[in-house]
Amino acid sequence: MGRDTTLLHATMGDMGLARKIAAVVLGTLFIALAAQISVPFFPVPMTLQTLAILTVGFTFGSRLGAVTLMAYLAEGAAGLPVFAGGLNGVAFAGPTAGFLVGFVGLAWGAGYAAERGWARGVISTTLVALVLSALLYIPGTAWPLGLAALAGIDAGWAGLSAAGVWGAFVAPFLLGDAVKALIVALVVAGGWKALKRA
Repeated sequence: MGRDTTLLHATMGDMGLARKIAAVVLGTLFIALAAQISVPFFPVPMTLQTLAILTVGFTFGSRLGAVTLMAYLAEGAAGLPVFAGGLNGVAFAGPTAGFLVGFVGLAWGAGYAAERGWARGVISTTLVALVLSALLYIPGTAWPLGLAALAGIDAGWAGLSAAGVWGAFVAPFLLGDAVKALIVALVVAGGWKALKRA
């Protein structure tokens, strides 16, 4: 199995450089817009940023998905307000910088799963999205646990204890991650069903 198992390839076929660039630009715009949407949720409001990243990964494939996220991070680093809450490159020195870096792996992993045919049905795509969302917590929590302090960042959140990181960076977001995994699975599986009917 290869790129033929992604939604983008199934709908567009082999794409030239111009189309790939257009896909990357549209993908970064989609993620940037989703990052600004905050849905009231329990225990904390839920942004749609990771939902958009998973959607791009499952749709674009591993390489184009990862390139799209690198372009998205570059836009933020260049000063564009593309990150959650309208933040730009200053977010790379903030408490969520580890998650930003992990977004590239999140998109790549979703694309890899799609290319292997592991993400076509609702259940399989939900499971893949849940596993990838859990893996995102590795770079996400490594930053406030100690990497930020090693990088010379002196802030109240740098060097937090494991319990502090769990309470601030993991536990409040687990339910939202599960909901987003199901939503992206419904979108991806729906896309495949629509293609079969076409």
